[in-house]
Amino acid sequence: MAILEVEHICKAFSRMEVLKDISFSLEKGQAVSIIGSSGSGKTTLLRCLNFLERPDKGIIRVGGETLFDAGDPSTQSEAAIRKKRLHFGLVFQSFNLFPQYTALENVMLARELLASEQPDYKARKKEIQEEIHAQAGELLNQMGLSNRMGSYPHQLSGGQQQRVAIARALALTPDILCFDEPTSALDPELTGEVLKVIKELADKKTTMIIVTHEMAFARDVADHTIFMDDGVIVEQGDPRQVFEEPKEERTKQFLARFTQG
Repeated sequence: MAILEVEHICKAFSRMEVLKDISFSLEKGQAVSIIGSSGSGKTTLLRCLNFLERPDKGIIRVGGETLFDAGDPSTQSEAAIRKKRLHFGLVFQSFNLFPQYTALENVMLARELLASEQPDYKARKKEIQEEIHAQAGELLNQMGLSNRMGSYPHQLSGGQQQRVAIARALALTPDILCFDEPTSALDPELTGEVLKVIKELADKKTTMIIVTHEMAFARDVADHTIFMDDGVIVEQGDPRQVFEEPKEERTKQFLARFTQG
């Protein structure tokens, strides 16, 4: 059974339709790359999946559970949406780290806030804090940042900040990790650092959706590729097929432009 099922998602801002009847599914352990020109709806799709935007139509299921149904108001309360966001981790284009906290504190923060709502938090505060601290340290170690845990964001390179952001997204153990152009703010050398981390996550069968303009990465690392244009999914399938033998004329034109550029 698919871990994620997206059915007929539509989203408009004023009179502009940004997403037009988007449907796809994602298997557990699968990495999906989403490619397409700026303005094709890729980021809006991720924001809808993370409930940062509410779709106007459509259904989102995770693990068979309906998280959102535009036709069912009971799935749309703020309290319900807040819990459902925990199924997804989102890494933004900009790192969005809190400048007043160290790398370690940035990774710990979300779990600390969630833990503070547990009924037994006061009784087990020290034990819970130690668990959160240990997990955050392990995640930063996985990101190659064991020697930068006490550094503040302004003391880190762009690539290091993005790796802290990835560790922060992983801290809540989401079902699906989403990346929105994670290297767009980085120079080529730092881009390589971040792509290496994402490839390692793919090798570990982390379930991921990756919006990217890194075409070679989208082709070689993903298990499935989706090409979007003008708010619709034009073509999707095995990355090699999409990149090397595209069926749709719009896909061919996009890839030709990208190659020429």
